[in-house]
Amino acid sequence: MAIKYKPQLQYPDIQDLSNQIRFVSQEGKIWLGEQRMLLMPLSALANFRREMVDLLGVERAKGFFLRLGYQSGLKDAELARKLRPDSSELDIFLAGPQLHMLKGMLRSRPIEVDIDVDKGRFYAEIDWLDSFEVETELGLMDQPVCWTLLGYACSYTSAFMGREIIFKEISCRGRGDDKCRVIGKTAEEWEDTAEFKAYFKNDPVIEELYELQSQVATLRSRLQTHDGQYYGVGQSPAYQRICQTIDKAARGKVSVLLLGETGVGKEVIARSVHLRSARAEQPFVAVNCAAIPPDLIEAELFGVEKGAYTGATQSRAGRFERAHGGSIFLDEVIELTPRAQATLLRVLQEGELERVGGQRTHKIDVRVIAATNEDLAEAVQAGRFRADLYYRLNVFPVQIPPLRERLEDIPLLAEHFLKKFHEQYAKKTLGLSDRALEACQHYAWPGNIRELENVIERGVILTDSNESISVEALFPGLVLEGENSGVRLSRAGELTAGTAAAAAVHWVEQILEGGISLDEVEAILMREAMRRSQNKVSRAARLLGVTRPALAYRLKKAEGDMPAG
Repeated sequence: MAIKYKPQLQYPDIQDLSNQIRFVSQEGKIWLGEQRMLLMPLSALANFRREMVDLLGVERAKGFFLRLGYQSGLKDAELARKLRPDSSELDIFLAGPQLHMLKGMLRSRPIEVDIDVDKGRFYAEIDWLDSFEVETELGLMDQPVCWTLLGYACSYTSAFMGREIIFKEISCRGRGDDKCRVIGKTAEEWEDTAEFKAYFKNDPVIEELYELQSQVATLRSRLQTHDGQYYGVGQSPAYQRICQTIDKAARGKVSVLLLGETGVGKEVIARSVHLRSARAEQPFVAVNCAAIPPDLIEAELFGVEKGAYTGATQSRAGRFERAHGGSIFLDEVIELTPRAQATLLRVLQEGELERVGGQRTHKIDVRVIAATNEDLAEAVQAGRFRADLYYRLNVFPVQIPPLRERLEDIPLLAEHFLKKFHEQYAKKTLGLSDRALEACQHYAWPGNIRELENVIERGVILTDSNESISVEALFPGLVLEGENSGVRLSRAGELTAGTAAAAAVHWVEQILEGGISLDEVEAILMREAMRRSQNKVSRAARLLGVTRPALAYRLKKAEGDMPAG
């Protein structure tokens, strides 16, 4: 019988499937029907997946996970037929997507399903939302990544239809697409069926080990080459577009103007422009114009001759002369004084400068990369910045996106900073907890990458070795939306005081009206923190946002022999 799914139809009741889950704790077993299941952290599976990719390579790892999903799908097809013997073919088929969701693998949303078991006709188009395999990837890949889910869909549907059905991912968030969408149809309808079926054959790697060893030298050489093309950490579509844009200008001498909020990584991009250019072997000089006093900016940038002003006891070259042949990065260029702006314009137009107090002209070959977090066009209209200089700097403007527009890069950036601070502080945490990573992805990051780096550093400092970094360690005093109290991280990613402010007013009034002293309030907070942390001073200190020695001292002062954990 032919059945065609329409979007307005709903999934059948999932109770028959969820009733099959049994936790037999005394035996140390979890059951789904007659299948023994495991409950394990997604982070462990993510590490396993990355190790398999590193060990086997992408193509072999893909085949491994496709086969892993295939075995799971066969078992579930058997379970679906058993539980829904009198249901429609559509409801039996939908047990597969429902089991996917029940296991926490994804949220499945059918777009179109056309089934005719008797005639062997099958077509399905389904959106996969919140795929666990997308979340296990630290960065974007150049192909779809939902391999286990795909293997499951192929085997489940093939067993259901009694003929070979192949699903393929036509778009995937794991490679930068807006969503994950799969299409399933009979094997005969796909042009590359034989190529795809090859993934389901066992593929030993031992015979290639010697060949791989012979390629190590070549790979090392390539890594050294790529090291000079480093753009920083980021594989989100927004960041990749910026890198591609920069590539178009990097090889030439054109001035580049980097625009963006504070902390977005403008200096990293500027260094990358230099490293990608023909000047890579020459000096790169970075200058923060806002950090130099206005009366010294000209001398710092363009040099000074002895006796030019009081204190100029000797002649010295400026930053531009030091960068001769290479590149100079002028951060916060809007802070240049009018005289410095005029001199910079001459350098750009004529390729020459005169030191402060000097008479001799110095020829200069320097590429200028400027940056600002303000609107230079508005500064020109306000008379704060020269229009002619603005037009010279604005030849190749690049708007760098804030971190809130490249949330996909947060796991990559977090891993990068974790490695840095693990080495710096000689300790090894277990990385961000799942809730801590979720908090990072819900936060607005007004300070962008610089703020993320500081937050990760704080998390590493506050977390003991071999422990996961918690939300409290990253954002002291904050909890995720949905908690009962405290400042929240809203779904829009903005900090909101909300009910917390009202609650604070209420308990402050109770304390003041009840005549409770400040020492008593402190003692109550410390006792509660110790209770929640099971008398572990280090954990209690993190809850209270103080150091362990400080809390230990206050505990001793307040209560004498309280356990020191």
